[in-house]
Amino acid sequence: MENITGHEIVIGIDPVRDWHMALAWAADEAHRRSLGLGLALAVPPQHDPRHVDGTTHRVDLRRSGSETLEAAAAWARSRHPELEVSTHLLDGFPAPALGRLSQKGPMVVLGSRHLSRTEEFLSAGSLVVPVVAQAHCPVVVVGDAEHVSQEAPYVVVAIDGSESSKAALAVAFEEADARGCALRAISVWHQPLLSFQDKNVGLQMQRRLLSETVAGWSEKYPDVALTHEVLAGHPVEELAEAAEHALALVLGRRGNGGYTGMRLGSVVHGLLHRAHCPVITVPVARGT
Repeated sequence: MENITGHEIVIGIDPVRDWHMALAWAADEAHRRSLGLGLALAVPPQHDPRHVDGTTHRVDLRRSGSETLEAAAAWARSRHPELEVSTHLLDGFPAPALGRLSQKGPMVVLGSRHLSRTEEFLSAGSLVVPVVAQAHCPVVVVGDAEHVSQEAPYVVVAIDGSESSKAALAVAFEEADARGCALRAISVWHQPLLSFQDKNVGLQMQRRLLSETVAGWSEKYPDVALTHEVLAGHPVEELAEAAEHALALVLGRRGNGGYTGMRLGSVVHGLLHRAHCPVITVPVARGT
């Protein structure tokens, strides 16, 4: 499995775009968690192996990729001199390669170019959608630097009652505990289409669901100040606004529940484009 260990946070390095912001996040996270850092760069196969020019081009790509990895590794070590950093030059298309690495690593980190949805799906270099969709571990998409404001630092976690949002809650507590910051658990009540359900009833049901989901976690993490609230509106807009100054937004990916009337996947995609803080997507816990 490409020599990545289960004790390394994996970051995909883009050979043609700036990787510093995502790498800074990944290096800091590995340092906080006392984990290693694995830098991965994949070189796709040549289009026509019969052409010598194609072979030469691929050799050039591998050489350039190796140089990029070494430069990124040196930069990460300068940020955290005690950090164990490894480099991995992989053969194959980047998205499947990183998807395979997610089977072993505790976390995969990617940078984001904030493409439109059309651009993201059509771009050959886009990794975010396919990696998030197939990853076996949490994936962090770092679009902007962590925000610093006058507010006390906090992490936001989205709760919708699905198994994946319960897995997200566990990751969110780990993040808040490692950072020594508060955790805001938020559930959003979205008016179902063609439904005449009373708003107050819907909010009350959502509050009950949220309370049941977070019950017992504060005993496990007594140092994490937990608040929880139910908002009404569109999940993407409400969660993005709540996380405007957050250190990270954590949410489950494609659980069995989901917000009424919409797939959780659509919320994930929307927040990957809308949120400014790092977005951590969490699949259903392994073995569940």
